[in-house]
Amino acid sequence: MPESPYPTSTDVLVLHALRCIGFAGLARVAEATGLPESDAESELIDLAVAGLVTCVPGDFGGWGLTEAGRAADAEWIRGELEAAGTRTAVAGAYDDFLVLNPELLDLCTAWQMRSADGAAVPNDHTDPAYDARVLDLFTDFHRRADAVCADLSAAMLRFQRYRVRFATALARARSGAVEYVTDNLDSYHIVWFQLHEDLLATLGIPRD
Repeated sequence: MPESPYPTSTDVLVLHALRCIGFAGLARVAEATGLPESDAESELIDLAVAGLVTCVPGDFGGWGLTEAGRAADAEWIRGELEAAGTRTAVAGAYDDFLVLNPELLDLCTAWQMRSADGAAVPNDHTDPAYDARVLDLFTDFHRRADAVCADLSAAMLRFQRYRVRFATALARARSGAVEYVTDNLDSYHIVWFQLHEDLLATLGIPRD
């Protein structure tokens, strides 16, 4: 791996999490990385001192990458992939991800909208039978998505966190927290979007 501008692998984990989730508060960074908030905050402060992230204070503030941070992350990710020698495996998993992506989007639409009297209306989640049918489809989808994440985790251990986050979001949705399908910042849909960002960044593919 090329020489890094930051000192620890945990710093790198936090930096890359910000690359994938975007501007975020401490709690979201901790959730994305699986670190305790105190540890995530310590790493963020170190990264800020290094000029790789910046902090906006206030109720609507948070942490974000600087241009130097984005460049450093891209360099590290490129070096990590080269050192691991797993580009082919990650690229294959990405192809499998793309096969699943349209289905995930369709399921999210089915969760957010439903048909009533021949017209599409917002799903207000007052029909438990309808929600249960969609969640059953999500559960079937999750089994196949988890297989893709397992392949990614075998290629690079940092992808393991996505398996935890997807399973947690689905479990929360099935327990009645309906926002964890599409609406919460840690919802299944949002985590899927972040995995997409991670795969693009890892493989050096620009987003269209």
